[in-house]
Amino acid sequence: MSHSHHEAMLYKRENGAKVKCSLCARRCQISEDAPGFCLVRRNEGGTLYTLNYGKAVSAAVDPIGKKPLSHFNPGSLVLSVAAAGCNFRCQFCDNWMISQDRETPGNDMPPEEIVKAAQNAGCQGISYTYTEPTIFFEYAYDTAKLAKEAGLFNTFVTNGYMTPEAVRTIGPYLDAVTVDFKGGADPDFYKSVMAVPDVKPIFEALKEFRLNGVHIELTNLVVPKIGDSPGKIRKLAAWIHDNLGADTPLHMLRFHPDYKMTTIPAPSVKDMEMAVLTAKNQGLRYVYVGNVPGHAAENTYCPNCDTAVIRRDSFEITQWNLTEDNKCLVCGQQIPIKGRFYKNNLRFPYALF
Repeated sequence: MSHSHHEAMLYKRENGAKVKCSLCARRCQISEDAPGFCLVRRNEGGTLYTLNYGKAVSAAVDPIGKKPLSHFNPGSLVLSVAAAGCNFRCQFCDNWMISQDRETPGNDMPPEEIVKAAQNAGCQGISYTYTEPTIFFEYAYDTAKLAKEAGLFNTFVTNGYMTPEAVRTIGPYLDAVTVDFKGGADPDFYKSVMAVPDVKPIFEALKEFRLNGVHIELTNLVVPKIGDSPGKIRKLAAWIHDNLGADTPLHMLRFHPDYKMTTIPAPSVKDMEMAVLTAKNQGLRYVYVGNVPGHAAENTYCPNCDTAVIRRDSFEITQWNLTEDNKCLVCGQQIPIKGRFYKNNLRFPYALF
């Protein structure tokens, strides 16, 4: 049996040879010799196997800001890893070559090798990203455990469509999570453009991450005419404020045409600024703009005196105006940064393969 053919976690046998997977919120009931919706979990004789274990489709060194994580170990480097498969079918996916592949490709890279590669590259952490980490959960879980033992941190970049059981399982080994919303979390958009039946599980997973002490940052992909309506952004920002707290960073990401959605234009910079303002008006203190390089809303501002305490250019930190314990140099306001500032790291990401 190949290394990638690995028994799955979080499933149980149902009547006959059917199995029920409890990893993502689809909770697929999988018949014998069939895959789940994600295409990378398969029922063989009543045992659920994960087909992408130890098979990395991508491994690259990235600055943490690219995840994006702006309030977690700023300036640190992570080894970003991905395996094939996804539980969404986004028509605008920018990684569709690897997320929608039916063949489960990948380079043989067992967990201990990922940890070694991260250490050799001078990374402080590992990020499970590019595709959907929920779908290579076993691989990520085993790697995250070893990473923790080696003194590295772990982060997920996820669509958030996972079960509370999955969150609780990975929780002890996960330090930070970036949950990506699209189109203002509009349920119709999720149904029609992403083949996702319901957005509620994402909010449940977020509450569970919070209960498990995982640092949370959120993104919202602003899609013109769909996900940039002030009403949707207002509602999403209000939920974040009330359930996760006013200090939760929210990154507004600018949509760019890709895959099957190439006719919708990118939103204007003015649209992006409106989105940021709308979220801030709901009481969120740290709202950022993404995919608009050089914009002032890439910086972190002190909520008390409005000083730019961290200046950024894309994923690069260009100025750091905080004390050792992350207080504003001008007025002494505490800025909620988890971890420490790594100031001597490489300026550019580079790929391993």
